[in-house]
Amino acid sequence: MQIITRINRLTTQVGQAVRWLSLLMVLATCLVVFLRYVTNTPSIALQESIMYCHAALFMLGSAYAWQQGSHVRVDILYRSWSAATQRRINRFGILVFVIPTCLFLLSVSWQYVANAWRIQETSPEASGLPFVYLLKTLILMMPALIIWQAIAEFFQPLNADQPETSYD
Repeated sequence: MQIITRINRLTTQVGQAVRWLSLLMVLATCLVVFLRYVTNTPSIALQESIMYCHAALFMLGSAYAWQQGSHVRVDILYRSWSAATQRRINRFGILVFVIPTCLFLLSVSWQYVANAWRIQETSPEASGLPFVYLLKTLILMMPALIIWQAIAEFFQPLNADQPETSYD
């Protein structure tokens, strides 16, 4: 299934791109501390950029975490089931929980994000970043990426003998 491979490749590319934001956050945090306590020149924009990076890392990286199996799973019974049973349970969860939740998030946040874009919302701080509307766009991007990954996960073959495919 070529579409599954493409979705997985997109998820991997986004995840591998945003993971560098964690390093950027550490460096920016060190710079904030240096500016505040050594030079006594705090930077609101730099502090807000850390928040933007944090939001992007988690909201754009969540589908990648799911794809890689890095998400939190309470698997008291799950791990003892066969691969085919696990995939059936996963498919059920995708249909009943993941897709409806993501569609709900998209529907309730669409107008909120649209309003931010309409007014080109900026930081309430005078020296803050003028891109709040871009930050709020992540609210729509996260469920969209998760829905794409849910489609790929849902259509993974039930055949437990199928080898794992690398999407790097």
